[in-house]
Amino acid sequence: MIETRGLTKVFGTNRAVDDVSLTVRAGGLTGFVGGNGAGKTTTMRMIMGILEPTDGEVLWDGRPATRDDRARFGYMPEERGLYPKQPVLFQLVYLGRLHGMSAAAAKQAATEHLERFGLGERKNDTLESLSLGNQQRVQIAAAVMTGPTALVLDEPFSGLDPEAVDSMADLLRESAAEGVPVLFSSHQLDLVERLCDQLVVLSRGRVVAEGKVADLRRRGRTLHRLVVDRDAGWVREMAGVSVVDVDGPTAVLELVAADAGDRILHEALRRGSVKELSTIVPSLSEIYREVTA
Repeated sequence: MIETRGLTKVFGTNRAVDDVSLTVRAGGLTGFVGGNGAGKTTTMRMIMGILEPTDGEVLWDGRPATRDDRARFGYMPEERGLYPKQPVLFQLVYLGRLHGMSAAAAKQAATEHLERFGLGERKNDTLESLSLGNQQRVQIAAAVMTGPTALVLDEPFSGLDPEAVDSMADLLRESAAEGVPVLFSSHQLDLVERLCDQLVVLSRGRVVAEGKVADLRRRGRTLHRLVVDRDAGWVREMAGVSVVDVDGPTAVLELVAADAGDRILHEALRRGSVKELSTIVPSLSEIYREVTA
């Protein structure tokens, strides 16, 4: 398990990361979201030991993370760090050996991951000869091929086509199922919503929301949608109801009083037929906009 406690980074007068405490649990996928400049990349670099925190600490399994601990983490930086003029397989084997793998084991692991991402036939090509999406696949292979104890991935889905996104998602799920804590950042909130067990939202260097997506949905007020067969403007006169919007036969409501739902339904049926009365489940995008406003 990776934890940060009070992690802070100051550059001159800029407090880029401000007292960030988060937990990336073993066997789970934790999504790390926030706008550009929110502090995600800086936080990840401190977790990996690339940047020294101004304050706070990074823990691994409840104790301060060491250089040896971090050497076993799989890391994918935002700015890709592979060598453009070297053959793909050659440099993956090289990176595997830097992680302590034998040449044979590194070659086998690299080959398996390249084939998984549809690059088996391109393994002897230079990186720069590949498309940007395929270069991204190689970078992902470099992060996961060593059997890391944790994964810290900065925008791993950027530039991938839908097929590669699915392959990457499967790979992350498999890593989590093996007990590996996975932290990844992404601007693709639909992917985060689909994949993640936990969510951490960063805004202006601070954590503004953390927890399971379902729990975050319940933080705000619960809204309902009413659809009837004629104009629904009458709901404005109902006691115990806060009307968010009415558009012809459709109304969005907050049921403030405990019995408001029953009374709304009774009145709607008295006036005609009811096509829908349902709870509105907020999307992750809506949750994000609310907590970062």
